[in-house]
Amino acid sequence: MASGGLSLVRRAAEAVRRTPPWKKGLVVFAVGAGTLTYACQDNQVLQVCDGTGNKKKVVILGTGWAGASFLRNIDTSLYDVHVVSPRNYFTFTPLLPSVTCGTVEARSIVEPVRNIVRKRNGAFRFWEAECFKIDPTNKKVHCRSDVGTNIDGNGEFVVDYDYLIVSVGARPNTFNTPGVTENCHFLKEVEDAQNIRKSVLKCFERASLPNLSEEERKKNLHFVVIGGGPTGVEFAAELHDFVKEDLAKLYPDVKKYVNISVIEAGGHILTMFDKRISQFAEEKFKRDGIDLKTNFKVVKVDDKDITMTNPATGEIAVPYGMAVWSTGIGTRPIIMDFMKEVGQENRRALATDEWLRVQGCKDVYALGDCATIAQRKVMEDVAAIFRVADKDNSGTLTVKKIKDVLGDICERYPQVELYLKSNQMKGFHDLLKDSDGNSKELKELNIEQFKKALAQVDSQVKMLPATAQVAAQEGSYLAICFNKMKICEEYPEGPLRIRGAGRHRFKPFRYRHLGQFAPLGGEQTAYQLPGDWVHVGHSTQWLWYSAYASMQFSWRTRMLVVSDWGRRFIFGRDSSSL
Repeated sequence: MASGGLSLVRRAAEAVRRTPPWKKGLVVFAVGAGTLTYACQDNQVLQVCDGTGNKKKVVILGTGWAGASFLRNIDTSLYDVHVVSPRNYFTFTPLLPSVTCGTVEARSIVEPVRNIVRKRNGAFRFWEAECFKIDPTNKKVHCRSDVGTNIDGNGEFVVDYDYLIVSVGARPNTFNTPGVTENCHFLKEVEDAQNIRKSVLKCFERASLPNLSEEERKKNLHFVVIGGGPTGVEFAAELHDFVKEDLAKLYPDVKKYVNISVIEAGGHILTMFDKRISQFAEEKFKRDGIDLKTNFKVVKVDDKDITMTNPATGEIAVPYGMAVWSTGIGTRPIIMDFMKEVGQENRRALATDEWLRVQGCKDVYALGDCATIAQRKVMEDVAAIFRVADKDNSGTLTVKKIKDVLGDICERYPQVELYLKSNQMKGFHDLLKDSDGNSKELKELNIEQFKKALAQVDSQVKMLPATAQVAAQEGSYLAICFNKMKICEEYPEGPLRIRGAGRHRFKPFRYRHLGQFAPLGGEQTAYQLPGDWVHVGHSTQWLWYSAYASMQFSWRTRMLVVSDWGRRFIFGRDSSSL
């Protein structure tokens, strides 16, 4: 989405072009409290410098769930905040499948970045550009803008930082399958949803042309969704409702040729949900006439056919009119280059600690889909934990000594608490009973007995899912930490340092799972709460409406989304391709 008016970088570049040649050695533009310095020697780019005095400069890369959540909560009066992103808006991605079929309009799920901070005090800068290199050694990020260009015409500039927040997200994972990028649609951005909407209608228009054979009409109206995760399933359900409730009335002559297929490499769809939800979704798709192909792996996509393999049928080619690829996420090139620079090669995502700090460099934080928290294992630190608990250096631990540090241990190593809960244990003394048959009489334990008690705890270490819910909580958590950084320097609130003295400044990040939705079409939605609470049906659909409306970033988008839903019930979906 284009930004309103010329960007700061573009205005600076235009001013440089208008400057007489004899003055182009060095041009300085005063911009608010900061400065833009342009060096015109060969291969030089704009240098964006800090001019805000003692304030630390925080640079945020990306305006997705993590970056926007951090931006919403950071106190801009404490920091000089700079945002670099190729898009000047935040997108409510859970409603992208609804945009593909006109249930919700694209403008209803986007919030301009400047609107997020418009009413807040403090320094704020935004550049619509893409970061292509991170230099942690010199604390600089190299960016390239396609909105405006500098005198060399490459639109590049450099931003220095004191703290860097990397939240650039991820890209679709094609698994290097031939033809996917050229022939399939993805569903990650607003533009993707709009393109899918246009393609669906073009398929119907092509199928309606005269002198087409029945096979050609079937091919044009065969819509294939590759990937049985939440996004793929929701899009297939939205498309089925769109065809049944709206397009069938507009194209009555060709509606009988419509076929929607979902191809999944695994044995079931929605495997991240409870089995009851997965089973219900498969049964509903069967009733709705959606062709579900499980245990099929796509090996090639060309402009006419999708080639896939199955242990029972072997390799088969299926003609199609439109295909949507939704099989997971991959690593962006900038993150792969950055991981090599900080010694994290051969990883799927940037590794951070429990405070979201990137391992291997200083003052760089990573949030959202581009990063993963590398939870420290208890068994790696068991000797240090024993030493911290054994305050009198007696060589043994009593129950009281353990109780004194148990809270810090559980806060620093959440797998301890998870292990106790999963095994219905009330406290650490139950863990001792579990590890030693005579532990009821055990008053003290040495380091070997302590290791034995904790031996199975690390089995509860789990990776966080790459979801909007995780990214949003990470952004909010980190912003709160930044807001109270000065206070916590003097009065740390975190757990005891196991490998050092004192306490950590902040409590480590803890993800709180609030449940997840799976819209299945026909005004039916599945909802799974933490624990064993599952509900499927029409009442859950209204809960879905309420939850997604309340999660909008502003009253503007909230009202737009609600009005779009209301319009759909009264007038149907928007069937134009505009």
